[in-house]
Amino acid sequence: MSERLVITGGGGLVGQWLAVEARRRGREVLALTSAQCDITDPSAPERHVAAGDVVVNCAAFTRVDDAEADEASAQAVNAAGAANVAHACARAGAELIHVSTDYVFSGDFGAAPPRPYEIDDPTGPVSVYGRTKLEGEFEVLSAMPTAHVVRTAWIYAGTDGGKDFVSVMRTKAAGDGTVDVVADQIGSPTYVGDLVDALLQVADGPIEESVLHAANQGAVSRFDQAQAVFELLGADPGRVKPVGSDQHPRPAPRPRFSALGSEQSAAAGLAPLRPWRDALAAALSDGPLPSTP
Repeated sequence: MSERLVITGGGGLVGQWLAVEARRRGREVLALTSAQCDITDPSAPERHVAAGDVVVNCAAFTRVDDAEADEASAQAVNAAGAANVAHACARAGAELIHVSTDYVFSGDFGAAPPRPYEIDDPTGPVSVYGRTKLEGEFEVLSAMPTAHVVRTAWIYAGTDGGKDFVSVMRTKAAGDGTVDVVADQIGSPTYVGDLVDALLQVADGPIEESVLHAANQGAVSRFDQAQAVFELLGADPGRVKPVGSDQHPRPAPRPRFSALGSEQSAAAGLAPLRPWRDALAAALSDGPLPSTP
């Protein structure tokens, strides 16, 4: 085990949970917010990374709709910023785990029935966010072929008052009335606690595969996910009403199907994450982010 885990993007959801869990397991952790380490500055990562570190790059421009109108900012963080972190790790002699996304895929299977994407399936992002994240993957592996790219999807914590999808549905479930949720976007909802477990497994290694998928198992629509939240909380799932994406137009297109498969990642040595509904039940009962010891 490396002496230290360095987290860029440490102020975000994944970064915060990763720091707490890594410390709980006895690791030395340096968690850096974007203000403390702006990865768009090529010199910033070099000031914090040392030989023997395992760096987990959680920093990303994740505002998918905003990226359509501000491609420069998305590019600066998701592509150029990722390259800056990779070059710093390569020069320092540190290891690197870079977090990526299911949005690198198009969701278009033509006439064939959709199936969860595996790590060697062709990519084809349909949004600026997806394109810049895919470019970030290329930049990372070009600068540092020994790095790991870990794609994940639909990350949530499900905490009371949070901003992720499950947290919002939790708030809706506690209220009254109905809620419209799109039924034609299908993916792999991923509990942040399970993703953190996977990232730490990669950090502890050894896994030789460069690109991995870490998402809770199964393919589910946003509508079905929302109904499950209501049901697990004892609310009436019939209050969740299915609608099409065309009834809720957004600036950025989303892949209609972007579920991630784990077969090839498991063959490479990464333990598959549990089924999405089991993870959701755990998230809704686990409570808030535990305090740092």
